[in-house]
Amino acid sequence: MTAIRSPFLAALAFPLALALSACGSGAEETGSLEGEAIAEIPAPEGQEWSDVVTVTEADGYLLGNPDAPIKVMEYASLTCPACAAFAQNGADQLKEEYVDTGRVSYELRNQIHAPHDLMLAQLVRCGADETYHPLSDQVWKNLQSVLGPVFERQEQFQQALALPEDQRFVAAAEVAGFYDFFAARGISEDQARSCLADFDAMTAIAENSTRQSNELGVTGTPTFFVNGSKLDTVNTWQALEPVLQRAGAR
Repeated sequence: MTAIRSPFLAALAFPLALALSACGSGAEETGSLEGEAIAEIPAPEGQEWSDVVTVTEADGYLLGNPDAPIKVMEYASLTCPACAAFAQNGADQLKEEYVDTGRVSYELRNQIHAPHDLMLAQLVRCGADETYHPLSDQVWKNLQSVLGPVFERQEQFQQALALPEDQRFVAAAEVAGFYDFFAARGISEDQARSCLADFDAMTAIAENSTRQSNELGVTGTPTFFVNGSKLDTVNTWQALEPVLQRAGAR
């Protein structure tokens, strides 16, 4: 689990702390969930539940049946190796074997740990709502290559972040090579530059991260909730799947 580092201040303060956060455990798990087996719930005609995306009031991106009886919520950082491991080793199974049954919904919320994390959180929002989850998965599945230029060009990256508000993230993304990465995945450079120039929108993402993390006691990533129960000791698919099955997704 990647530990939180004062998200809003860490996202905007200088100089930039570029080292990856350490992994560690959180608070104790609140308890397991138990439930009877739940029948599959058909998706709207012509759709799969994994095609349905709802943006929640908390700025989370909920995939699947919004009325699913089992609700999974993950707080994740786009720079978190443990989150990347979940995306690589569990997210596809969660979507294909559970979300598509209509029994389970999967809401993803960003926790912001650093400026490049905030930039990525904005860039995965640049397209249609339906592209948020696939773009996030692409970042995690290519995490080393995505973050490599940020660490290799620390001085230039910090210099970019010292520019005026409407320029800093636009310039920093060029240093980081983010434009080419997202252009290859359907977000044009002009579109990405426009998103990163919206300082108010990015501030809102960071402030949501801080407020929600404080309110819900989220101290690191990934942190999973199932039907409102926080599962801080669960941060892999191998640990999460049995919780879903006990809750009725079987």
